[in-house]
Amino acid sequence: MRARVEGVVQGVGFRPFVHRLACEHTLAGWVRNDRRGVLLEIEGEHAALQRFLERLAREAPPLAVIERLRTEPLRASGERGFQILASAGAGAAATLVSPDIAPCRECLAELFDPRDRRHRYPFINCTNCGPRFTIIRGLPYDRSLSTMAAFALCAACRREYEDPGSRRFHAQPNACPACGPTARLIDSAGAAVDVADAVAGAAAALAGGRIVAIKGVGGYHLACRADDEHAVAELRRRKRREQKPFALMAGDAGAVEELVELSAAERELLAGRERPIVLARRRPGARVAAAVAPGLAELGVMLPSTPLHELLLADAGTTLVMSSGNHGEEPIAYEDEDALRRLGSIADLLLVHDRPIETRVDDSVLARAPGSSPAGVLMLRRARGYTPGSIALPLPATPLLACGAELKSTFCLAKGSRAWVAQHLGDLRNWETLRSYSAGIGHFEALFDVEPVVVAHDLHPDYMSTGYALGRGRAQLVGVQHHHAHLAAVLAEHGELGPALGAIYDGSGFGGDGTVWGGELLAGDLRGVRRVGHLRPVALPGGDAAVREPWRMACAWLLASFDGEAPCPPPIAARVARERWEQIAALARSGVASPPTTSVGRLFDAIAALCGIRMSVSEEGRAAAELEAIAEPAERASYPLAVLEGEVVVLDARETVRAVVEDLGAGVSPALISARFHNGLADATARALTLLAQREGLGTAVLGGGVFQNRLLLERCAAALARSGLRLLTPRQLPPNDGAISYGQAAVAASRLTATRAQ
Repeated sequence: MRARVEGVVQGVGFRPFVHRLACEHTLAGWVRNDRRGVLLEIEGEHAALQRFLERLAREAPPLAVIERLRTEPLRASGERGFQILASAGAGAAATLVSPDIAPCRECLAELFDPRDRRHRYPFINCTNCGPRFTIIRGLPYDRSLSTMAAFALCAACRREYEDPGSRRFHAQPNACPACGPTARLIDSAGAAVDVADAVAGAAAALAGGRIVAIKGVGGYHLACRADDEHAVAELRRRKRREQKPFALMAGDAGAVEELVELSAAERELLAGRERPIVLARRRPGARVAAAVAPGLAELGVMLPSTPLHELLLADAGTTLVMSSGNHGEEPIAYEDEDALRRLGSIADLLLVHDRPIETRVDDSVLARAPGSSPAGVLMLRRARGYTPGSIALPLPATPLLACGAELKSTFCLAKGSRAWVAQHLGDLRNWETLRSYSAGIGHFEALFDVEPVVVAHDLHPDYMSTGYALGRGRAQLVGVQHHHAHLAAVLAEHGELGPALGAIYDGSGFGGDGTVWGGELLAGDLRGVRRVGHLRPVALPGGDAAVREPWRMACAWLLASFDGEAPCPPPIAARVARERWEQIAALARSGVASPPTTSVGRLFDAIAALCGIRMSVSEEGRAAAELEAIAEPAERASYPLAVLEGEVVVLDARETVRAVVEDLGAGVSPALISARFHNGLADATARALTLLAQREGLGTAVLGGGVFQNRLLLERCAAALARSGLRLLTPRQLPPNDGAISYGQAAVAASRLTATRAQ
């Protein structure tokens, strides 16, 4: 028979697995990679063939994902023995590419075994682990089509590579100290540092309080001791990262648990082969510099993701800050010359190596979200370890490109029932990110053999992603409203077409009426939605300036809540000049440069400013994150937030704001105020969705948008909706934020085109 196997079946030890299985059942034939996956022909006794097929599906290698197995009978040709043939490169690509995977137990045992020839070799790997997506240049996945092509295998590695019994059989990154990539330690000018062992030298520098740039699997990190106040503060100053928290890397789970409290589920996430950053509650007295995550109750922690990091942490003997290798909001550096140019002013030393990185990939960020989704996991940034895994579409798509949003940008390619969402790319207003975005689209198009005939985009005319879409030439364009894309993303990843209700809360998005939306209640499906409710609009004084200065939103909400009067409250008056406050109040009253907005994100900013948490931020959502961090988890009281019935339901937060002001005047702590605000918004959201469900005759509710990165709000909303009997869908595989927009756009475009063809 001939068998076609599709899915993640290249670079994961699938062909040697097939070879071993065939030999165990005394079957003859061959197996090869091609652009669609794995193809094999096999002959022997009928019963043996059946046992072979059963085991093929049941016992596949740990990194393999079999999505489809098709067989057809053939006339036996009398072959003897079983061969692994050279890959075939013709035909349309349909195979999937494995993400980069952390070192397996066998490789780690060899790494730390003084008797092994790969002892302390920073690039040890096998078919069960190691780099994949970040080194691949084309399909089929062979060494010649990866960044390992320049490294000729030595005799010992060649024997492993050609031995079907070895776990390094056709492991494309296979190497050793004699033939593979080499690590070097250089100074900030690029001169070599004379050390016997580059990794040990970097570890010693880190232990001594220096800052080191480290080349990982998908780009550079900037590292220093996590418990060194001076080093962390200096890294923050040099990197120009005023507020955003730093991630930490610890050598093992025990070291992590000295810093944060972990549930069993969080331990599992942390130790998973993807090695994401996991957000967990900080332990009181954790030995971490104050500048690591100022104002937050959680730390982002991870375990080593590569052999190089395993060695580095073992040698340093202490937990390290492991921050993205960039300045401010630039994309991470991944090319060596660029890294030296951009990071030389930040790092004292650079730990580099000569294996090129083909694709820049940042770290993934996850958090446990009990009760909010079937998986109980909230994806906050999808990147290393998960990309470029495909996500199913609930209906077939014409080959298409969805261009995503502006911030937390991704793109998505789709054809048939499969979509490939790019890794987190960042802010497209940064030129380097835009360049990476454009190059990434080309790489995905070639890798997955997608030639888009349809291009989906956001309705915002000034988004860089919209400009890219409009410049694609003759492709059919499909515009998708921002919050509809959020709703569609959640529906589609759950395999649903709708209809459903959605509470879509975020910072801002170009609304269907041309205004600034951000607190929307929608009813509809993948094809289209109606706006059936929203947060009461208030002024956005100064436009984008209000995002950077949350006190402006406090002013706007006070004006709305107190009949145009807005005396400056004490927490703000202590840090904002009275004259400046009056200027912004006048601006908001006039409507000049103050468009109306329904943004829930900006309401969070207003409450945070009223509590004295933040007057200015360098990143959107920072004030809201700190407001969430201080909330008293045991508090169950809630502020009133009116749900006004009408043709369109309105969530009116003016009474909420008045209650906050009253509590502040009575000396109530910001921790209680924060909790009561979260509870009030969750209750109102559940009441509005329940009302609309009865009105619209719908039984499913969706929560989406960047505000639902707030796990306290997400969990309180989920609990309130559970009492209402509504079925709840929340993001699982993709973030609630704009990282999911491209996938949602792809689902909407596919639905509309399917409907058009059916007419």
